[in-house]
Amino acid sequence: MIDLKIVRDDPDLVRASQRARGEDPGLVDALLEADAARRAAIVEADSLRSEQKALGKQVGKAQGDEKQALLAKGKELAEKVKAAVARQAEAEAATARAHRAISNIVAPEAPAGGEDDYVVLEHVGEVREIENPKDHLELGESLGLLDMERGAKVSGSRFYFLTGQGAFLQLGLLNMAAQKAAANGFQLMIPPVLVRPEVMEGTGFLGAHADEVYHLDKDDDLYLVGTSEVPLAGYHMDEILDLSGGPRRYAGWSTCFRREAGSYGKDTRGIIRVHQFDKVEGFIYCKPEDAEAEHQRLLNWEKEMLAAIDVPYRVIDVAGGDLGSSAARKFDCEAWIPTQNTYRELTSTSNCTTFQARRLSIRYRDENGKPQIAATLNGTLATTRWLVAILENHQQPDGSVRLPAELAKFVGTDVLTPR
Repeated sequence: MIDLKIVRDDPDLVRASQRARGEDPGLVDALLEADAARRAAIVEADSLRSEQKALGKQVGKAQGDEKQALLAKGKELAEKVKAAVARQAEAEAATARAHRAISNIVAPEAPAGGEDDYVVLEHVGEVREIENPKDHLELGESLGLLDMERGAKVSGSRFYFLTGQGAFLQLGLLNMAAQKAAANGFQLMIPPVLVRPEVMEGTGFLGAHADEVYHLDKDDDLYLVGTSEVPLAGYHMDEILDLSGGPRRYAGWSTCFRREAGSYGKDTRGIIRVHQFDKVEGFIYCKPEDAEAEHQRLLNWEKEMLAAIDVPYRVIDVAGGDLGSSAARKFDCEAWIPTQNTYRELTSTSNCTTFQARRLSIRYRDENGKPQIAATLNGTLATTRWLVAILENHQQPDGSVRLPAELAKFVGTDVLTPR
């Protein structure tokens, strides 16, 4: 949630942010109305309770008919208090719903527009000329790394088996990411992949993109996570953190699940858009004033990882209309995919400011010992999709794939050869 004080003090700022996202600015007015009704309900309930308390003192001093009259009045007043408290609870629930309906405030530096209005910040690496390149699926099958056919047989479309050296390739990639993260001060975590509704909602994933999330209903009421950002955000839910020594950084290694709703016919060949994949995700808790600097650090750590797999990529500043509800600003790193003659996202890092922490009640103490809302950030450090860029950019004329030296150390081989 955004700071309600900002909505009250500068509603035009929040309306402008809603418009930048392509979302309804009228939600701001709905929240202001709900908040006004809530405050009025609180005043009414407090006034009646005060009157009830004063009446109680009178009853204690009264006798005879006067006391009976006061008791009757007290009974009537108790009913009014009960009704006022119910109205207050209803008003508070309505305000909470209206508050949660508003996305994070878009950072003023974020580009305006939608999905196609990103700004390219830099290009890294040279695009290699590859004559008649094979795509990652053809390479994966010829090298014995990937079996989509049996994945579909076992689980349905967009599932797959990583086989033989394919399994070692992913394990090596993720292990390299974990080792680099630990060297950069991240604490490695293997979190649960099923979370409670309040955690999934708290991170902002049950809004516009709820149809992408797998839900275990019936008696479980748990959600399968699409990123370890979710359990890592919930890790310190309802806690006050000690951030006096600086940010807390975690790296979560988990299997992730996404329904990919609405993406049929788009990047469906191979393992670019699949329902299950593995990922190492960086997650940071910090003071709000440190969030922008931490965002740049996360981006630099992502670039360090991409340097280790030696693929050409670009960094883009994502436009406000293409941000997730919890992000104020987001940078993506997109690798060149030779057979598609375009760039595809490999990493994403978002500054969520205090949006998630306010929902999840994650705080820290300032220099005066007063609790304040923390900021959270997240960023991809490696994931299954990276295999696409690795295979296609490092393919050789004889059909083999030569791995970059740093990655090869973790995989256990320099060259993947046809089988």
